[in-house]
Amino acid sequence: MTPMSFSSGDLIADRRADYAEALLTAGDAAAAADLYLQALDIAPGWTAGWFRLGEIREAHRLPNAAAAYERALALDPSDVLGARLRLDLIADPRRAETMPSAFVEALFDQYAGHFDEKLVGALGYRAPQLLRAGLAGRYARALDLGCGTGLMGAELRAIAGDLEGWDISAEMLREAGAKGIYDRLEKVDLARLAGADRQWELITAADVFAYVGALERVVGWVALALAPGGTFAFSTEACPGDDFILQGSRRYAHSETYLRGLLDQAGFTARFGRDTVRMDRGAPIEGLVVFARRRIEVGDRAPDGDLAQV
Repeated sequence: MTPMSFSSGDLIADRRADYAEALLTAGDAAAAADLYLQALDIAPGWTAGWFRLGEIREAHRLPNAAAAYERALALDPSDVLGARLRLDLIADPRRAETMPSAFVEALFDQYAGHFDEKLVGALGYRAPQLLRAGLAGRYARALDLGCGTGLMGAELRAIAGDLEGWDISAEMLREAGAKGIYDRLEKVDLARLAGADRQWELITAADVFAYVGALERVVGWVALALAPGGTFAFSTEACPGDDFILQGSRRYAHSETYLRGLLDQAGFTARFGRDTVRMDRGAPIEGLVVFARRRIEVGDRAPDGDLAQV
């Protein structure tokens, strides 16, 4: 857990929160929670304080964690801090179908400056390389969904004639733009994709769906946005069963059964692989590496780029 850095706006409340964090470090979670509650008596509208109280109560099995998260959510219905996700994890992770857009945007805005160092250096992130290894040929037009700082784009540049990147985070897009990889960058919320006004031969999404959850809308949009015979290449964290689930890490994992059914229904023929996509606390995270080709109907013309071994 990371202590909240947001100020309550009241010096006395902030000081009590600082004392609470010191008590937590010393191992007295109950006293820390009591001090946070005192701070919140002084500053009852402090959203981050209520969220932090919920975190402490939840992590140390103290009562009323959900009540603290509910208060944070009531104070900020846009849910920048992700209180709804915490509530879903407490109640039933299977009911959490998607993440609040404001939470995802704030999360990646915050990490943009040191994202590459953290993800590649510390966590051994390798989804872009795994996806690139399964692609053959060249693609006239490619779209990188959730492009982040451009790690996937760097792998695609050599095989894409025109390369576009979309992301919800303005700070991530700023980092990507500084690298000069993409022909165009656009701020887009994948939870609000509407009609496709143009088509691409290749669409990628590396480690994006860990922050999306239910993929029916995204996959349906991709089916419209891909040219006939086009390729949809993406990675997810893997889970057993026939659905998807919100994990304790606050990242979604998807089952192969769920993805196969969804892709088939949307008109794709898919090839699945399994590999380590990154590390987490020293343990490998198994992922699904998926290459899906939009099936060609009578009269359709396939693009020049092709999917290897599908």
